[in-house]
Amino acid sequence: MTRDAEATRRRLLEAARDEFAAYGIAGSRVDRIAAAARSNKAQIYHYFGSKDGLFDAVFDAMCRETVDGVPIDAGNLPEYAGRLFDSYEQRPWVQRIATWYRLERAGTGDLNRMVLASNEAKIQAVADAQARGILPRRFPADVLLGLVIHLSGFWSSQVPEFDALVDHETTAKRRQVVVDAVAALLS
Repeated sequence: MTRDAEATRRRLLEAARDEFAAYGIAGSRVDRIAAAARSNKAQIYHYFGSKDGLFDAVFDAMCRETVDGVPIDAGNLPEYAGRLFDSYEQRPWVQRIATWYRLERAGTGDLNRMVLASNEAKIQAVADAQARGILPRRFPADVLLGLVIHLSGFWSSQVPEFDALVDHETTAKRRQVVVDAVAALLS
């Protein structure tokens, strides 16, 4: 792929990421994506095959960034949750796209193999830490991992009406709540 083609593909992915985060899969428009990327619809179909193919590419890239950027540390789940929180703060579109993915793709049977393999490896790491006595066994490994992941996204999943009532307005305070909540879960 030439530099121009790589640059065009990257611009399309970035524009699509913003469009999908704002409107979901069904509400997104390839015309807006192409315009925001300074490209055209033909390029979208050339590189990605369809709007769904473009969403899949955006979702896959987003998940790979998260998996590669925030590896699990089953020996320190509170800090792992804190690093996930940091990742969500640095990339606010992640939680929005994940929500759209759950809303529009749940039940289709099309599972992202990379995400599935990553989750299986994380569950195994938690189970191994439980077997070694590093983590409590109060919850099965899969449930414990799910609780940690959900606690890490606690703040980004709240409605504005809840945020207006909570006195944890700084990122540092919110991160500490996540870390402390996971630590409490493990005690």
